[in-house]
Amino acid sequence: MSESRESSISVAAPVFEPVAGWGALPEGMSFAGDATSVAVDSNDNVHVFNRGPIAVVTFDRDGNYLSSWGEGEFVAPHGVAIDADDAIYLVDSGGSYLGGGGHVVEKRTLDGERILFTLGQRGTNAPAHSGKPFNGPTDVVVHPHSRELFVSDGYGNGAVHRYSPDGEHIESWGSTGTRPGQFNLPHAIELIDDDHLIVCDRENFRLQILTLDGEFVEQWFAHHPGAVRKAGGRLYVSELGPIDYQWRVRGLGCCIRVLELDGKELTRFGNEDPGTGHDQFIAPHSLAIDSHGDVYIAEVSQTWLRFVKEELPDGEVISLRKWRSS
Repeated sequence: MSESRESSISVAAPVFEPVAGWGALPEGMSFAGDATSVAVDSNDNVHVFNRGPIAVVTFDRDGNYLSSWGEGEFVAPHGVAIDADDAIYLVDSGGSYLGGGGHVVEKRTLDGERILFTLGQRGTNAPAHSGKPFNGPTDVVVHPHSRELFVSDGYGNGAVHRYSPDGEHIESWGSTGTRPGQFNLPHAIELIDDDHLIVCDRENFRLQILTLDGEFVEQWFAHHPGAVRKAGGRLYVSELGPIDYQWRVRGLGCCIRVLELDGKELTRFGNEDPGTGHDQFIAPHSLAIDSHGDVYIAEVSQTWLRFVKEELPDGEVISLRKWRSS
């Protein structure tokens, strides 16, 4: 375990409050109920990867619409990341319920106009649970110093893949299962420090800490962990709600947890009851934190409500939220 994690210092619990109505789309635009992922650039602009007709939508931090692009260019939008140079990485996933898949990770300029490289071959998936890239990739993180990429792979696999800054495959590790170092839907990935990754092992209900080579270190419980991001010396973890018969049980997921780097919980926010209210969540699928400490949450609300057989409300369900740090 690295010195930076051992020396984690307890700090006062942060406080967050919901910002009702943040991020209104122009008339006629839609996320189709599923804003799958969100990332913030160096100017605190907020980029939302979504399953609506136009795949990438950008707001300023006050929620004003700025731009959009990507119409018809992606099959199954899932994960997004932005590096220190403001290049954007878009994970086009796959799976039967997503209507096929792209099975690629694209690196583009922030305006989307130029593809810098593509990991994988669009529309072609590796054999299921083979450990080879890709079969339903889910998320990507860029190492701040080495600039290497780590991709969680996901819906038809149980692996993490490591790439050079230029997109050359270095190694893959992990397999499908429940033992330490194995995964049942590795759904999101983040760096805790220079030497350790944290992976949302979603359907095993845990977060796994591993070295960059895939050596297991420890695990923490979480309820359907959907996303994990590090900011300000803390970890932010989103928990999706339960499915089927547990859907209306209070206090199961549907929240954002804020942890110290050793896993100690500082606070959590989100109403204990799932729903569409301004302080509620249904399926917080991705999150991002800006330079002010404000948190942006993308939800796959429409898809999750179908999973739990909930009657869909009239109009589009809310799938993008902001909680302000106060």
